[in-house]
Amino acid sequence: MLEAEADRLCNAGRYERSEARRDTRAGSYERKLQTSAGEVQLKVPKLRQQTFETAIIERYRRRESSVEEALIEMYLAGVSVRRVEDITEALWGSRVSPSTVSNLNQKIYQQIDVWRNRPIAGAHPYLYLDGIVLKRSWAGEVRNISLLVAISVNDEGYREILGIVEGAKEDKAGWSAFLKHLKERGLAGVQLVISDACQGLVESAAEFYPEARWQRCTVHFYRNVFSHVPVPKLREVALMLKAIHAQESRQTARQKADEVIAKLRAMRLGKAAELVEHAVGETLAYYAFPEEHWRRIRTNNPLERLMREIRRRTRVVGAFPDGQSALNLAAARLRHIAGTRWSTKRYLNMKLIEQHTLATQIA
Repeated sequence: MLEAEADRLCNAGRYERSEARRDTRAGSYERKLQTSAGEVQLKVPKLRQQTFETAIIERYRRRESSVEEALIEMYLAGVSVRRVEDITEALWGSRVSPSTVSNLNQKIYQQIDVWRNRPIAGAHPYLYLDGIVLKRSWAGEVRNISLLVAISVNDEGYREILGIVEGAKEDKAGWSAFLKHLKERGLAGVQLVISDACQGLVESAAEFYPEARWQRCTVHFYRNVFSHVPVPKLREVALMLKAIHAQESRQTARQKADEVIAKLRAMRLGKAAELVEHAVGETLAYYAFPEEHWRRIRTNNPLERLMREIRRRTRVVGAFPDGQSALNLAAARLRHIAGTRWSTKRYLNMKLIEQHTLATQIA
């Protein structure tokens, strides 16, 4: 193919004498190319008057695009840089340096930055918010860095990863900046915010989306209660709490909560009873939405699964050199998930919200 390209540029074959000839050969040079089948030695033609630039292989490229994609995919999937070196040597017979992997990642990080700041279209009735804490090395010390993540279920019923940013910590300033970022990109139509009881998050959500209800994640609520319960009593208390959220309406759930509070006091679990009394109402907001949605909107589990995936990937790194590198890797993993069946499978039937609203108005 390279020889055919050279003939086309010369407008004549090798050793062919013709008046239409535009150039002549000047020998060739050898270069290597890493392909998925191994290392290939190429013999690239040289011309006397023109610079031979082939359309088959980009100039100065040393690896086939499929090889570069495989290297990036390995890194994002959780393979450490040192392990990438060993794998490339086993597969293709040559080692890829850490700097090469880093340079390839810079290409994908530029695309990820565009993806992180893309416009948000349509309405997003259900908004899930959470943060994840990673480690970074700073001036010889290891410190925490927070990444704030938002996903949603849009008005067509599909899950969508809305954004991820770096926050110094999970406080009101960090969450306010994140929600402002989402709102400026077009996030609208939020009816329910699902999260844990992070004070700064709740206050920020009420400030930017005042008409949206707030649903405290029931799983996080259970864990908060369990911290005031002795281990032998955990199973019994867990069944009592789950019974509250197994009721058919908010009213009966509240009545069941009163029974649980009385029983906890009878078991001499005063702090647990006090927590349930003051906070159980925050876990019942999902009753204002269609019953078919309850199981998936009363907890933050859809986002927690993504957080586990980020942790699985970042655990390989340990401590990051800076916050930007942590953000880049976590965002790259989320972007990869967004391109899978995760975002193309309908998660909820959102027409039920309109029907539920209409039925409530009639009643």
